[in-house]
Amino acid sequence: MLTAKQHELLLFIHARLEGTGISPSFEEMKEALDLKSKSGVHRLIGALEERGFIRRLANRARALEVMKMPEGGSTKAANVVSIDQAREAPSAPKQIPVAANDVMEIPLHGRIAAGVPIEAMEGQESLSVPMALLGTGEHYALEVSGDSMVEAGIFDGDYALIRKADTARDGEIVVALVRGEEATLKYLRRDNGQVRLDPANASYEPQTYGPGEVEIQGKLAGLLRRYH
Repeated sequence: MLTAKQHELLLFIHARLEGTGISPSFEEMKEALDLKSKSGVHRLIGALEERGFIRRLANRARALEVMKMPEGGSTKAANVVSIDQAREAPSAPKQIPVAANDVMEIPLHGRIAAGVPIEAMEGQESLSVPMALLGTGEHYALEVSGDSMVEAGIFDGDYALIRKADTARDGEIVVALVRGEEATLKYLRRDNGQVRLDPANASYEPQTYGPGEVEIQGKLAGLLRRYH
């Protein structure tokens, strides 16, 4: 039987994976559970892993997969799959709830920074994506450049799947167009009338702008990753 905090953390991780396809950072887990330090998160993660409720994904920073819920039974994996899995849907892993032919093409609009903002270029290419990663709405893809979101499980060379939107809630990962020229992928925060774009890498500082300097162009819906 899980303790109340273990159960709360498992539900939080599962909800974040269901909603965004990426694991929450240790800082987010600490804040969500109102813990005083990240060491408490580490202990809870270890206990859940020992009991088989979660597992850590190798070679991915702080990436977690929920294996089962307290009521029993497996749950679907995070919405992060490889490019090869998307193109070869008939042999896709069973945990991806998508039919063999349930793949669609979405526009690939160049590169977006997960670091210093760079221009997100319009392009004519497209990307094959399992529809289970997208949900409703209109989507496009951007290739990630940089490492400022690695603690959110987003790495250089990943393809960010973006649901078009012009609004977002605090704490969501968004494509933000800065001063009409440069686009970046960051956590959105609002702070004393300012817009703050937060990285998920301790090596980077948050970027703060006036409310008229930032335009939301979409919200992260999932990721595709190419394994070499």
